[in-house]
Amino acid sequence: MRIRTPLAYAFVATALAFATSAQAQSSVTLYGLVDAGVGYLRTNTGNQFSLLSGALHGDRWGIRGIEDLGGGLSAIFTLENGFNISTGAFNQGGREFGRQAFVGLQSRSLGTVTFGRQYDPVVDLVQGATADPIYGGTFGTPGDIDNYDNNARINNAVKYKSPTYRGLTFEALYGFSGTAGAPGQGQSWGSALQYASGPVTLAAGYFYSSNASSSAIRTTWSAPTADSLFKSPINDGYQSASAMSIARASGRYAIGTFTLGASYSNVQYKHDAQSSFHSGEHINAANFFVSDHVTRSTSVGVGYTFTKASGDTSATYHQANVGVLYDLSRTTTLYALGGYQHASGQQRMPGGGIREAQASIGSLGVTGGTSQELAVVGMLHRF
Repeated sequence: MRIRTPLAYAFVATALAFATSAQAQSSVTLYGLVDAGVGYLRTNTGNQFSLLSGALHGDRWGIRGIEDLGGGLSAIFTLENGFNISTGAFNQGGREFGRQAFVGLQSRSLGTVTFGRQYDPVVDLVQGATADPIYGGTFGTPGDIDNYDNNARINNAVKYKSPTYRGLTFEALYGFSGTAGAPGQGQSWGSALQYASGPVTLAAGYFYSSNASSSAIRTTWSAPTADSLFKSPINDGYQSASAMSIARASGRYAIGTFTLGASYSNVQYKHDAQSSFHSGEHINAANFFVSDHVTRSTSVGVGYTFTKASGDTSATYHQANVGVLYDLSRTTTLYALGGYQHASGQQRMPGGGIREAQASIGSLGVTGGTSQELAVVGMLHRF
């Protein structure tokens, strides 16, 4: 037996309206990109052709969601996986969601707090004013020693991002080491400030991470909070550092079809009695680039990076880059990238010895001789 009353109809209508409203105020989005290219690398020790995954931007897929909680407050989350399109294997040490995995609260008036595996503030606010978002890691600092190409993420992290006020945005992050009896050993922290108004973007930030290894003489970098940035001959001899720090600043100016940019970074490796090197190492890098949107679909860019090491050892790196992007559509891009690097001086080796400085273009992490030449053609598709 069914009872049909105006009250019953009103109840059903209200429930349906509430459900529709709740659905409209919450969303989950699947996104990603796939990037593959054929690369040619020439070094003093030989030449090689290979299929490269993510030569322009790292291959990924992810899920992000937001729920409106009312009063300008929302719950947010992101789960993002990185993979190698050549083999299908996970990147970021085999993690399922190695690129990002966090949850948090977002307030229009108070800012955003997130918890999980995240980018540090220098990546969030400083990297965007460099050539990396346009032409990728081949334009990056030799060996990506300053995380120019955001290869490192921070685990166990709490991050705060302020609302943007008159073009200013601030971020701060702390990564908990979880080391019993020594809470500061293995910790990471950082902060950054960005100003963006019209054609101008300026940003600066600082990142610090300490080594959690307790061995009498360290041989590797061990930090429960930060991924390793010791992936090239530029800095692999400093994995035994007690701590490392990265200070970065960048600026970008858009005028007509042109974008001009410059950045500076100072990377320091601190030593103690457990390190295999005996004085601090400092590496300074200056990067410049120009990009021109020559047509609606075509962009052309050139860049130059000068890198100088001092302290424990002394090495100099000159790197020049060129890139061409052609948009087949809003989501599909063809690209061609080129780079040349020359190294001179001496580098520290992982075992503690000294070697002739080896070149390593951008974030590729490939070594071989005092000079390198790289050429890549590829295709990227976003979804």
